[in-house]
Amino acid sequence: MKRRDFFKNGSLAFIGTSLFTGQAFRAEAFKGKVAKNIIFMVSDGMSTGTLNMADLLLQRKEGRRSTWLQMYQDNLVARSLVDTSSASALVTDSAAGSSAWGGGVKVPNGSVNVNADGSVNKPILQKFKAAGKSVGCVTSVPITHATPAGFTAVSKSRGDQEGIAKQYLDLKIDVLLGGGKEFFSADKRKDKVDLFGEFAKAGYDVVSDRNELMAKKSSNKPLLGAFTEGGIPYALDAAFDRNLQAQVPTLAELTEAAIQRLSKNPKGFVMQVEGGKVDWCAHSNDVGGLLYDQIAFDEALKVAIDFARKDKETLVIFTTDHGNANPGLFGKDSNFDRIQTFKNTNDWILRGITHHFTPAQVIERIEAAQGYAITREEAAHLLTFYEAPKEEGLYNPYKLPFKQLGEIQVNYTSVGWAGTGHSADFVELGAFGPGSELIMPHIKNNDLHHIMLKAAKVAS
Repeated sequence: MKRRDFFKNGSLAFIGTSLFTGQAFRAEAFKGKVAKNIIFMVSDGMSTGTLNMADLLLQRKEGRRSTWLQMYQDNLVARSLVDTSSASALVTDSAAGSSAWGGGVKVPNGSVNVNADGSVNKPILQKFKAAGKSVGCVTSVPITHATPAGFTAVSKSRGDQEGIAKQYLDLKIDVLLGGGKEFFSADKRKDKVDLFGEFAKAGYDVVSDRNELMAKKSSNKPLLGAFTEGGIPYALDAAFDRNLQAQVPTLAELTEAAIQRLSKNPKGFVMQVEGGKVDWCAHSNDVGGLLYDQIAFDEALKVAIDFARKDKETLVIFTTDHGNANPGLFGKDSNFDRIQTFKNTNDWILRGITHHFTPAQVIERIEAAQGYAITREEAAHLLTFYEAPKEEGLYNPYKLPFKQLGEIQVNYTSVGWAGTGHSADFVELGAFGPGSELIMPHIKNNDLHHIMLKAAKVAS
């Protein structure tokens, strides 16, 4: 046979028996099956480079792949690229991104299931709740933040987190786990309402630390857990702090606890799980924080996939709402390998520096946290931003020089950044279980609302 004929005929035959067979297997395996349960996993702000580098880090450090990429490699999922635009811009924010999933309609940035004309879209967890299913949200940031809110609530402004917390009580959301204590505490809320007490009166188990959560594992009551003010600790910082480990559950532990509670409903459940601090780290160009929080999300994804494999009635969708900062590896492997031994995030480093520090003290702190010594000139440059703090940006209330440290860090990790904000990139999505056969190779974010309802055979 001529070489050209081999490639013309043989290679096409190979493709037909491998790639297409895998797709056919997925469709055949789940054809006609209803998704009793849905677990919607969101690594908030995950650019493709974040997914890639977390997998590379795991391969080089632990000799294994991430759950996400292993599912791809084993051809176990339907895969898609997703258009993430909002009604007002090609670059979405998390409120509009989650509202597209939650309400099925693209809305303007900043709003939660509210259209430009003031009309509203009913969030998907309210629809599933009305159908008799249990519903819940889990996150590593405040449980009232934009992404969980998009699945549950309606608000003109994502910033009204106190109002969103009150909606959760009125809506009787069955499980709420994450940070954001301040939006439930009487001493922190502007209206001085004790929402923790109101949830308890409504029959909820209310927990505030890891031990309390574990002690309530067998309970049948609805569950509210707010473990910290703001977000829960960064995964990298918690990994080397026994006090944090004892106090605050990991995202995987929160996911497992939520599944255990929600799965007791014979009619099924729907839940959203968010790795929200992936986005926060991308905004601050914090490579250690970013990759280890992505890995923490991946461990939560494994919990969901393990449950779905055993249960056989659960659709797991894993994706992101948008890219952020578009990081990538652009240099030496040896520099990238330094991240394997990081002990703290850039957030930990910068919060511990004051304008009284000397360049030598800055160098010492960074070396203790991340294992490399920056130059005296680089340290002195960082200190100029403590003399008159002027940095802005999301999730940076103390105006710390995250961008400047990220720029310095490129010299030692070979990880570069395109910016500090969201991007309009099409993003990765994988789906496993009944309903995954509905996923097309390219979809819009709001298509997922209708796909979930169709997979579960619940009316829109």
